[in-house]
Amino acid sequence: MTDAPTWLTNSFIYLLAAVVAVPLAKKLGLGSIIGYLAAGIAIGPWGLGLVTNVQDILHFAEFGVVLMLFLIGLELEPKRLWSLRRPIFGWGSAQMLSCAVLLTSTAMALGVAWTTALVAGLGLALSSTAIALQSIHERNLMRTSSGQAGFSILLFQDVAAIPILALLPLLGSISGQNEAVAQTSIAIEAIKIIAAIAGIILGGRMLLRPVLRWIANSGTPEIFTAASLLLVVGIAGLMQLVGLSMALGAFLAGVLLAESEYRRELETDIEPFKALLLGLFFIAVGMSIDFGVLMEFPGQMLAILAGFLGLKLLVIYGLAYAMKLPYQERPVFALLLAQGGEFAFVVFQAAAGSRVFSMETASLLIGAVALSMLISPLLLLAIDKLLMPRYARCNKTVLEEISEPQEAPVIIAGFGRYGQIVGRMLSAQGVSATVLDHDAEMIETVRTFGYRVFYGDATRLDLLRTAGAAQAKILVLSVDDVEQSLKIVDMVQEHFPQLQIVARARDVPHWNALRDRGVMRVERELFDSSLRSARNVLELLGQPPEATRQAAETFRAHNLELFERMYPHRNNREKFIAVAKQGRSQLEAQMKLEREQSTQPVKDAQD
Repeated sequence: MTDAPTWLTNSFIYLLAAVVAVPLAKKLGLGSIIGYLAAGIAIGPWGLGLVTNVQDILHFAEFGVVLMLFLIGLELEPKRLWSLRRPIFGWGSAQMLSCAVLLTSTAMALGVAWTTALVAGLGLALSSTAIALQSIHERNLMRTSSGQAGFSILLFQDVAAIPILALLPLLGSISGQNEAVAQTSIAIEAIKIIAAIAGIILGGRMLLRPVLRWIANSGTPEIFTAASLLLVVGIAGLMQLVGLSMALGAFLAGVLLAESEYRRELETDIEPFKALLLGLFFIAVGMSIDFGVLMEFPGQMLAILAGFLGLKLLVIYGLAYAMKLPYQERPVFALLLAQGGEFAFVVFQAAAGSRVFSMETASLLIGAVALSMLISPLLLLAIDKLLMPRYARCNKTVLEEISEPQEAPVIIAGFGRYGQIVGRMLSAQGVSATVLDHDAEMIETVRTFGYRVFYGDATRLDLLRTAGAAQAKILVLSVDDVEQSLKIVDMVQEHFPQLQIVARARDVPHWNALRDRGVMRVERELFDSSLRSARNVLELLGQPPEATRQAAETFRAHNLELFERMYPHRNNREKFIAVAKQGRSQLEAQMKLEREQSTQPVKDAQD
């Protein structure tokens, strides 16, 4: 029996580690990136030692970052990219230069040689495109001012990596540890770079669309997927050949195709590969952390880590202030850009190869960057849990709680979109109501329209008493939160048994929970509006308005009756599903019969 190929064994190990670690990390509230990093540490040389060829894996996994930049480029039309030119080259250069100058000067003040300090400062000034953009997308920040600013800065860093790499051989020669660098070779490299970028732009304009159209007309979706991957791989290879950032080339290709008719299909085909390879990249980063250097030089490693993170946080937070970003977004913005970047691995390895500094120094710097990428998601989690709630409370309108006893026959708990409609209907009928809500900003807004809304949390017994719950007849329960809704029901039934409850249910489980507590007047919040939308669809398909009205009424009555039949089986999943399926079949048969009956008179008349 032959042994399994190495690639097959390693693939099994990567997938197993990801499948175990990522769901566990998300379950603990740590996020998927921490899961991937932890998986890499576990299977890497300093964990279980299941995988050892870390650098080869890291180079392959960088393709995940390339695919991510290609997809981001697809979302940016050339006009929109041109509109970002000022933040890209303005704020991007400000971040890069400020961080590099501060880091370099600090290292030199500590006695580090200027060439080593300069390369370290430039490399540490870079940020992780993969982690930052992943976090921006997970938090839906791309459309915000901080998301746009962060993206612009990250894009500039990809461009800045080119001259940084070109500078390394020159610094090696200056330090006396390398051969003299021929000026002609630098000129040749510059020509190669310009030619590669021009080739991508011209090729994208003149060749890509006709080629993709020809492939799409072949009617073979799998070949279109292969062509999509071939496009990105080819551009990435071209950029690497001339010493440019693969991610930058992929981004340019994406921008050129952003206005094409194949944009959505390209996104759909590449997205699954991007997600898997990006996960593999984070696993490779976890494996690349050299705990041997960390254990040998723990003080230096922690000093580098704390030093460059602290200095970058200081600079970037000041930059966020100068950019006038919303203060609630500044901590996340600063931390996402403060961590080290994956391109720093390339810079420091190339610097060691050019003999700007020793391999031991490169290992220290690479270890510090990898650790920063590991702890940044943890720091983001701490910001979410500890700092952001305080920011959320800052500058909020402070309102006094309801203090004067009220005597209205109706109390409305929650005055959002649902409660407002109920309140307006009652007001139009001359029925007074005491309205409670604990969202100060919303209260200020609705008060400007003339509504009398009191600030107060309806889950508090004392505030309910003040609102007149002991004398009122009806409580309209329209709060958003399900747990708060059920808590109010329990409190009212215990202390105000005369108060009849009319409740809003967010979904079926909430409806069942309210019914469990004896609340009989329960309405699902989107049920009737969804039925009206269904009627509109049927009318647009050519059905008469009277027929769609009758169909909606039949559906509504049957659905409510089915809910009553399903309710006794809510704790028996199999029976619950069986009753639901049976009810659906009965409804379809009933509505088919009604359609046939409605068309029969027409046929008789024609006969």
